[in-house]
Amino acid sequence: MMERLIKNMDKLLEGYSELERKFREDLLSSAEEGIRAVQPDELLRKKLKLKGKTLRIGNISVKLTDFDEVVILGAGKAVHTMCRYIEQLLGDKITRGLIIVPHNVAELYTSSKVKVRGGGHPVPDKEGYEAAKELVEIAQSTGPKSLVLVLISGGGSALMPLPAEPVTLEDKIEITRMLLKSGATIDEMNTVRKHLSMIKGGWLARHLSKARTISLILSDVVGDKLEVIASGPTSPDPSTYTDAVSILKKYGIWDSSPQSVKTRLERGMNGEVPETPKPDDAAFQRVHNIIIGGCSDACNAAFSKLRKLGYNTIYLTHRLEGEARYVGQTLARFILDIKCGKTKRPIAVVLGGETTVTVRGKGVGGRNQELALSAAIELNGLRGCVCLSIGTDGLDGPTDAAGAITDYRTLEKGREVGYDARVFLENNDSYTFLKETSCLIFTGPTGTNVGDLIILGKHGEL
Repeated sequence: MMERLIKNMDKLLEGYSELERKFREDLLSSAEEGIRAVQPDELLRKKLKLKGKTLRIGNISVKLTDFDEVVILGAGKAVHTMCRYIEQLLGDKITRGLIIVPHNVAELYTSSKVKVRGGGHPVPDKEGYEAAKELVEIAQSTGPKSLVLVLISGGGSALMPLPAEPVTLEDKIEITRMLLKSGATIDEMNTVRKHLSMIKGGWLARHLSKARTISLILSDVVGDKLEVIASGPTSPDPSTYTDAVSILKKYGIWDSSPQSVKTRLERGMNGEVPETPKPDDAAFQRVHNIIIGGCSDACNAAFSKLRKLGYNTIYLTHRLEGEARYVGQTLARFILDIKCGKTKRPIAVVLGGETTVTVRGKGVGGRNQELALSAAIELNGLRGCVCLSIGTDGLDGPTDAAGAITDYRTLEKGREVGYDARVFLENNDSYTFLKETSCLIFTGPTGTNVGDLIILGKHGEL
């Protein structure tokens, strides 16, 4: 039997009738199937082929004998699993390299050829800064006879903090915290971060301009926009300094932003410092950016699993966005309105994407937990409906949970211990409420990251 990704599966099924247990297990196992489908080794196996001395990557072929060295560089929550597969494929052909992963992942993965360094996520830290400096030094040391494979996944932006003058690391950390609390989308956050960086927004491509570079990218952003994934270190950047300032003003944090941040952006608008590299920049002539997978792959796998289990399944979208609490509320109402019909065949709705949370309270949680808790308020007391929301990376916000599964009993369980779900939601304290009511899903780091997977179910016989 395949090993469970969800470590507390038994706990999540405890206390339910046999039919309810089966219903919940179906939804949870389909989420596991979605996450398995976007494991980097599975995706890379389809994209990379080594035939003799020729490496085929999609429709690109490179002869390894044309190069003096093969270098691996990368950053993100999933690049260690990407790196592991490439090391198995290329073996001694790899010369050197460096990848930056979250601290808890760096403790789990070692490599004989590629240095593995840890960094802070979602808030950058000094270790990530030092690692990013070393990564750029390696990039600048490459030449025409270097083949560089750049591995990029979600989380790479926070893990590669290399602020441009006069921005300090401390100020970069502060503006990141402000953006995380503001409710800004990942696109907006990365627009700001790119214009405060010496590595993001295409700058890494500039550092690699002499080498032949192939970037393998695992997308965690809505629409798979190359310039947004990990802030697009090897991709042309269409955004501007003016855009970055507008975003900070839109969320009311321009005036309170660190002075060095405002100075950098104002200098950029005045043409005193260069813009991020644009599509016509010569640096991109020797760069190929290839997306190996994304949220749609996870959604398709979960959809197929549910269909095989006999569910009347709807694949709604893999481009879900919006404020998590309002999205959860709307999706709960949506599933409530769907009719199972005379056959009472169970229904499942599959979605993917990435919501946002505007932090106004002092609690702890993540976007998936907040979405699931807001859905539970709508589902209160109504049997037969379930909402599951999970981060494919296994970590939802600054918590140890991957997400949550809620239903008609969630609020009742809270009342039994004196908890009011609405109070906890207003305080952005979904983690505390859902932990007490045994709704949290725990997987630990999954080795991948393509955004969030949401599954809603309705069973006509419950």
